[in-house]
Amino acid sequence: MGYGGKVAEQRRARELRAQSWTLPDIAKELGVSKSSVSLWVRDVDFVPRPRNRGHSSMKPHPLHTAKLVEIERFRREGVSRIGVLSEREFLMLGLALYAGEGSKTGHEVKFANSDPRMILTWLMWFRRFFQVDESRLRVKLYLHEGLDLQAAIDFWAELTTIPPSQFYKPYRAVADPSIRKSKHVMGCPGVGYSCTSTLRRLLGMIEAVLSPTAIPG
Repeated sequence: MGYGGKVAEQRRARELRAQSWTLPDIAKELGVSKSSVSLWVRDVDFVPRPRNRGHSSMKPHPLHTAKLVEIERFRREGVSRIGVLSEREFLMLGLALYAGEGSKTGHEVKFANSDPRMILTWLMWFRRFFQVDESRLRVKLYLHEGLDLQAAIDFWAELTTIPPSQFYKPYRAVADPSIRKSKHVMGCPGVGYSCTSTLRRLLGMIEAVLSPTAIPG
């Protein structure tokens, strides 16, 4: 299930998205699922092709092209600099993610984020460093009214490998145009694991990382 797999397909998907290909077309071209494509190209700017113009194509604005080139250059620079995380570095990454986005109270480990990469990375981390009973994993989905609930459930179920039967009843929010115009099409999932001792162990590790004695002088 690793996000790091299919590197060539990920790179090609990003190139095609920058050329205004749609998600279904990219998925068909590469022979992968639409949800995988959506994950890979989430941060790539998409400029729809003009309709009813035959096979003519719209030439991208030079500033837009320059922006994409710079983003890709810095992405490659970041990949080169970071490389492959060690076991300890991956442990620290997961703790940092939970310290920022995870629940600190109650009896349940719970991590919520609308970015599929964040959810996938944290869940891979949780499964790696803790003994997880898969049947106890739950997902609570926050999704605006008017958006496709079944598509969202299918997307997150495939990404997390948590079956839809372990999804709670979703919270359907009423969109407020005065506050937010854009919406997360697949919603924001909260992945939960009800186990007090696991939560306490996780929070204890975070406390150790944030301890003054752990920070280099």
